Amino acid sequence: MRVLRAADYRVMPWKNGGGTTTEIIVSPEGSGLDDFEWRVSMARVEGSGPFSSFAGIDRTLSVLEGEGIVLDVAGQPPARLTASSAPFSFPADLPTSAALIAGPITDLNVMTRRGRVLHSVERLTISAPMEIGGQVGPTLILCHNGEAIFPSSGHTRLGPLDTLLFERDAPTLRVEPAGDATLFVIRIMPAA
Repeated sequence: MRVLRAADYRVMPWKNGGGTTTEIIVSPEGSGLDDFEWRVSMARVEGSGPFSSFAGIDRTLSVLEGEGIVLDVAGQPPARLTASSAPFSFPADLPTSAALIAGPITDLNVMTRRGRVLHSVERLTISAPMEIGGQVGPTLILCHNGEAIFPSSGHTRLGPLDTLLFERDAPTLRVEPAGDATLFVIRIMPAA
């Protein structure tokens, strides 16, 4: 188990040079934008325009801050995403553009290499203690807002944008929010 603190994340340019991304974690460690197995990051989107293309990558996007965006993925109907929408999955190698609804947004991106790795992303808004089911494979719990305490993991406390990472198999965890909290549970699984 590792705690990844928001203050330690790496800021780098987008692949298409149109903005910056904040890399939470990439696997294998030290991988670049063309050779990762999986990657979790946040991006600040200041204007409408095209998304970077990632060959052979599946992507899930969630809005963290701002009014939202409308994603136009080739061959799919436009998808309106807001901070209350379910995470939206799409192939990252299809031509994709985004139109901001009303001003800049910050989004959460989870990307995995197709045919090798799969992922799921779940948003949980909690106001009382609950259990988060374990799994075989890496699991990340990102605290979007509020604070979350994990008593069975040494009373680990996550603040806004901190992440708890289980690099191999994740146990079932009890989480206790300090007030209300929103968490993203990201599960990484080998492709069948």
